[in-house]
Amino acid sequence: MTDTTAPTKARVGPLLRRAAQAEAATWRSLYVWARRRPLPLEPGDEPFGYLGVVKPILGIFIGLSVVEIPIFDVVVTHVVPWRPARWIVLGLGIWGLLWMIGLFASMTIHPHIVGDRGLRVRLSSGIDIFIPWTDVEALRKRHRSLPSSRSVQVEQEGDRRVVSVSVGSQTSIDVLLRRPLAFDLAKTGSTPVDELRLYADDPDGLLRSARGAPASTTVSR
Repeated sequence: MTDTTAPTKARVGPLLRRAAQAEAATWRSLYVWARRRPLPLEPGDEPFGYLGVVKPILGIFIGLSVVEIPIFDVVVTHVVPWRPARWIVLGLGIWGLLWMIGLFASMTIHPHIVGDRGLRVRLSSGIDIFIPWTDVEALRKRHRSLPSSRSVQVEQEGDRRVVSVSVGSQTSIDVLLRRPLAFDLAKTGSTPVDELRLYADDPDGLLRSARGAPASTTVSR
């Protein structure tokens, strides 16, 4: 008799591991951010944030959670006769609030980095890509709105493969590569890509900082 549950277990296992790793990274980021220590940067590194486009939305959700926790506590206390329900709902509310603050913290303490050796593209604690300047053909400022809210999106433009690391369904910088590169992303696997697009709050500043790249690298707007 064929075991039909084996393929399902094979898929569920990695998903659960990634979910557990993401959860742990969120709480770790919250701890690091709460300590208010400076970002660990190498000499010559310059950080560039990407939180601005989603900061108002996160602020609204965090504010609503702060208001909802006491409201739900009062409602459950007076409506649900089962006493443990109050503590369950209260615990879930506090967990949700801290998780959203942790997401904010993770995006704050993991900015993009422009350094002497190359460009480090990050998104929260889940994406961390380093591109040496020797592999960069051009950096271009271009604001794009994407059709999906997914953080990593892959497109095929003719014979070129493009990966977008978006924030709030937006990108603002195109990184054209000299040669196809494979990135450690779940969406791309081991397939090389020809261009990477990312979002930065200050694309002009990032381009100016990238002028320290090799002279063969073209920086344009």
